[in-house]
Amino acid sequence: MKRRQATIATLSILTAAASFVGLTACGSEQADSAASNASASSSSSAGANELLAKYELQDKDATTIIDELDRLVVADRPSDLRASVRPDELQIANANNKEEFLSLPLPDNTTYISVAPYEFQTHDCFYHSLTTCKGELANTPIHVTFTDKDGNTLIDEDTTTFDNGFAGFWVPEETTGTITVQSEGKTGTVDFDSTADGATCVTTLKLS
Repeated sequence: MKRRQATIATLSILTAAASFVGLTACGSEQADSAASNASASSSSSAGANELLAKYELQDKDATTIIDELDRLVVADRPSDLRASVRPDELQIANANNKEEFLSLPLPDNTTYISVAPYEFQTHDCFYHSLTTCKGELANTPIHVTFTDKDGNTLIDEDTTTFDNGFAGFWVPEETTGTITVQSEGKTGTVDFDSTADGATCVTTLKLS
C-alpha cells in the first residue's frame, strides 16, 4: 500500500513546457524522468496556490481538481497550469515558472486512470496531463469495463468521453488487469496497471 500524506506535499517539479507530438503534448516516462527533483519551499507552494486560485481551484482536494480539469472544454483549458496525475498524487506546476509547484495526495488506496480510445490516431502518454492531453474521440458515448487479473469486474458502465477525448476512472491501487471499451459496434482491450510503476494515461486502446 502506498503511503499518502494528509497534508499538501511538495515533491518533484513538472516539466514546464512539453512539445506537441501527434494529437497533443502528454506526459511520458521519458519526459518526466528528465525533470529534476527539488526540495519543498514555502515560496514554491505559495506560487502554485496562487495559480490554483486564479482558476478557483484553491483549497480543493486532488479528486475535485482532477475531475474539474479533466472535464474542461478544451478551448477553456488554462495554458499556464500543468497538472500531472501520478499513481499516488496530483502534481501541479506553473508552466511559466518551474519554481512554482506542489503536489496533492490522491485518496487512500485508489488511483486515477484516464483512457483515450482511438480508431485512427493516438499519441504516446504515461502520466495523464489534465491540461494538455487530447485524444481522438471527444464527446463519444462508450461502454467501459475494468477487470482485474482474477476476473473480478471493477467497473462496468456507460459513459461519454470528455471534450479532451479521455474518460477517467478511480480504481483500486496495486491492481492489474484489462480495460475493454465498446463504441458504435467496435471494441478494444488493453492492460492496465495501478501499481506505483503503472501508467495513469492509457492511449493504446484501439477500437476495431
